[in-house]
Amino acid sequence: MPLTGQAARALIELRARIFTGRLRAGDRLAEIPLAEALGMSRTPIRLALSALQSEGLAVPAPGGGFAVRAFTVREVDDAVALRGQLEGMAARLVAEHGVSRGLSRRLHEALDQGDAALARGVLDEEALDAYGAMNTALHAAIAEAAGNAPLSRAIAAVEALPFASASALVPSPGSAPQRHRLLTFAHQQHHLLVEALEAGQGTRAEALAREHADNARRNLRLILDSGEAEGLAALITFSDAVA
Repeated sequence: MPLTGQAARALIELRARIFTGRLRAGDRLAEIPLAEALGMSRTPIRLALSALQSEGLAVPAPGGGFAVRAFTVREVDDAVALRGQLEGMAARLVAEHGVSRGLSRRLHEALDQGDAALARGVLDEEALDAYGAMNTALHAAIAEAAGNAPLSRAIAAVEALPFASASALVPSPGSAPQRHRLLTFAHQQHHLLVEALEAGQGTRAEALAREHADNARRNLRLILDSGEAEGLAALITFSDAVA
């Protein structure tokens, strides 16, 4: 279940601090100092730290609590590439099996939610919450509908690697309108993917899912080259970002 409200904001901000090096490998993630720094209670911090562990960004620390896990850019890049391969396989299987009415309803509900989040024209906390929840739901629906248990387990394992999850948010360079255009383009890919699934176009669906992940890898390099990190207002969905 995606985090919302203050817990989601805490998770996004902590991801950004890890990604930009403000929190470094081995740094302790203590609830009280983080709650004070982010201006919120310990409960959303606790939920965010648990989510960071699930995403492979935090590890248990000696004596309790968590610490930032060490990882490399290559590890992130490889993990996202692998997720693209696996989700491409899932998309092909769904297209070949046929999209049921129930799945079609779930996919179109997700598309509508993404459209509504982007229609506001600003990427504030509410819009990011809505888009992130939509993105997670859409990717999960496709993986589940593939009907392949080993594949689902493989996708889940990859999503436990740093920044490889479909719901991960990271800083993006550029102005606010540019960031909005990036997400709009990414969501257009969602529409094209659902269109291919419902048309039974397995090869096209697989290619679109892989391209979706390849865009994320290009955006990672763009972010690193820019050196820009602006916090929550500059965050977009890494798994959906484009160069």
